[in-house]
Amino acid sequence: MKIDLDTLTPKQIVEQLDKYIVGQTKAKKAVAIALRNRTRRQRLSEEMRDEVAPKNIIMIGPTGVGKTEIARRLSRLCGAPLVKVEATKYTEVGYVGRDVESMIRDLVSVSVSMVKTELQEQVRQEAEKRAEEALLDLLLPGIGKSPATPRAAGAHPLPVQPVAPPKEEPAVSSSTREKFREKLHAGELDDKTVEVNVTSNQFPAIEIFSGTSLEEMDVNIGNLGNIFGGRKKRKKTTVARARDILLAEEMDKLIDMERVTEQAIERAEQMGIVFIDELDKIASRQNVSGVDVSREGVQRDILPIVEGSKVHTRYGMIDTAHILFIAAGAFHMSKPSDLIPELQGRFPLRVELQALTSEDFVKILTQPRNALIKQYEELLRTESVELVFQEPAIKRIAEIANEVNSRTENIGARRLHTIMESLLEEVSFTATDIQGQTVTITENYVNKRLKDIVEDQDLSRFIL
Repeated sequence: MKIDLDTLTPKQIVEQLDKYIVGQTKAKKAVAIALRNRTRRQRLSEEMRDEVAPKNIIMIGPTGVGKTEIARRLSRLCGAPLVKVEATKYTEVGYVGRDVESMIRDLVSVSVSMVKTELQEQVRQEAEKRAEEALLDLLLPGIGKSPATPRAAGAHPLPVQPVAPPKEEPAVSSSTREKFREKLHAGELDDKTVEVNVTSNQFPAIEIFSGTSLEEMDVNIGNLGNIFGGRKKRKKTTVARARDILLAEEMDKLIDMERVTEQAIERAEQMGIVFIDELDKIASRQNVSGVDVSREGVQRDILPIVEGSKVHTRYGMIDTAHILFIAAGAFHMSKPSDLIPELQGRFPLRVELQALTSEDFVKILTQPRNALIKQYEELLRTESVELVFQEPAIKRIAEIANEVNSRTENIGARRLHTIMESLLEEVSFTATDIQGQTVTITENYVNKRLKDIVEDQDLSRFIL
């Protein structure tokens, strides 16, 4: 559920994140303040607004503690355009791979989609009326469209005296149309087949040389569609599906795409947020040569975008000076100080996320709205199997997760997924055979199912 960013206070943002993410209060507060400052900046005078730069954030912490989850929940929560990207997907200019400017193009695309959806909702009511009329025209071709009705062949074109039947025919046609309208509202015609005109979206194969993009070639996909594709073709479909097709077309006709583009670019520039994950993977460790040269090149390419530069997109130029950048990384093989100094300076706020404890694992299993235990309970309920977890069993699962994390690689809350799958493997496999039964997960059951894996360290490295 997206909420207007203007109405969200930092405390409310943290409360929303608490519903899905356990702990990490410092990171949640830093993100909440950064988001609120976006709104505060909009209320400043134009002169002051240009001077206030966003305070970019680096979240540092081991894998599986909630860094990426914070980004995912923010994208669903706030009404600002937000895009999450992986730093490892980008390569230095001159190498095969995505160029770093594509993150800004992705942000603008998200912003355009967001603004377009908002404007479509404003015209939905009118579009629904138009789509309904178009649907009735398909169901009743030639009926009720015009008050005049065609005369029989050979009749006098201009009768001196009006004749009764022609006057009654429009009324009969209108009555038929209204009856069909009622059936349409009642859903009685949803399975009936009609023919609609749909736009063909088949585009020709386009070969692009490595290192170039459609934006750099100044090519717009939409224009290509008008030249090569974009032709109307007849398609048989159900009334229910035809209603959706006609509604989408009517909404597109009612909104002004130039206005959409203008608002989207402004929103991306003023309120846009880019979340760069795995930043530590492009940090080049000192005294290491070879592949790390490319990593430093990616940092150099990211730097001007974070500092503020003009990026060409299919919708126009966009200034990145006031886009908020939030980066995250485990930094277990490298340190934030391994980043080039200029890039470090563009991320003035650093927040360290804490490793998860047994108590945190218990909360993760039970408290969030999407808690792991709730997920398994609902999954097995679809097979008419009731799954019940006793409290000691939950604590034991948390202890095992913490123990395996401390003994092998610490992958945080992701360890719970592997443990829960191993624990419930037999129940999930035989669920169809035990329909209508209740399965209680006790501490003894947990110990029995996971005993061998926990005791055998070599085995746990492979399985858990």
